[in-house]
Amino acid sequence: MKPLLACVGLTMALCAPHAGAQSSPYPDKPIRLIVPFAAGGATDVLGRLLAVGLGQKLGQSVVVENKPGASTIVGATQVARSAPDGYTLLLAASTTLTLNPAIRSNLAYDPIKSFTPIGLVADMSLVLVANPDTHLNSVKDLATQSQAQPDKFSYGSFGSGSSVHFGAEMLKSTAGIRMVHVPFNGSAPSLTALVGGQVQVAVDTVVASLPLIKAGKIKPLAVLSAQRLPALPQVPTVAESGYPGFQMGTWFALMAPAGLPAPVQQKLEKALAEVATAPATQARMVELALTPAYGNGAAVQARVERELPGMRAVAARAEIRAE
Repeated sequence: MKPLLACVGLTMALCAPHAGAQSSPYPDKPIRLIVPFAAGGATDVLGRLLAVGLGQKLGQSVVVENKPGASTIVGATQVARSAPDGYTLLLAASTTLTLNPAIRSNLAYDPIKSFTPIGLVADMSLVLVANPDTHLNSVKDLATQSQAQPDKFSYGSFGSGSSVHFGAEMLKSTAGIRMVHVPFNGSAPSLTALVGGQVQVAVDTVVASLPLIKAGKIKPLAVLSAQRLPALPQVPTVAESGYPGFQMGTWFALMAPAGLPAPVQQKLEKALAEVATAPATQARMVELALTPAYGNGAAVQARVERELPGMRAVAARAEIRAE
């Protein structure tokens, strides 16, 4: 009996460490969602909307942490260097994944190799707007007048290397527009300069531009998206304005560090799909002037691989460089 008991005891002792080493089901603690923008903007609101929904689906709190700086590089780098355990996520923008890599050769992260893509979330459209005193009514008006008076026109953006800078340079190349770039430190000073006549036109997000458009202080000429926007149904797309195939905008995706275990990735993808396609979530996105655009993790990678070469070509042609 004693040898038998000793054998049972030894077996239990050998099994005990193994049982203790088994990990708890994911997630068993709060999750951090890094939003690489300041609090209060549309992206921050989107991040908090997703955090609530993901928290409900996953059964753990998802806490938003705002980490703005260096065109999303600060927040993206932090996530890229985090443990791939599913407890640190990033609400990345196209700036993070296709624009920064197009103009910076020494990024601290790689848009493909440094992350595990979870899914696409939403698009944010850009709009070409003008000071009403310019009497411009269309993209073709701007092209014609700028060619006749090449020193007359300048356009504002919310920063060199930003999505609106890329969009305006694509527009210049496509439509033959001649105008000088004047970068500002944010949408507010750029649009203020437009209202005051310091610049004649600007490209900005529909989110930032819409209040001034509704107040009649600036005039929309075209949206840079593929389709017209519910918020501006009377404003044509650039493609409808005579330049077929033109499209440029900002988009957002949920990312995790590279090396995320497959079961965790699958659980996050499923939760995001349910949250991002929920009618209440999509209705709130539309209220924020965002366009719901869910896609799975593979769709994120495909979009980056499709768009990055084009953004590099735009940067080379327009000599857009990181400041």
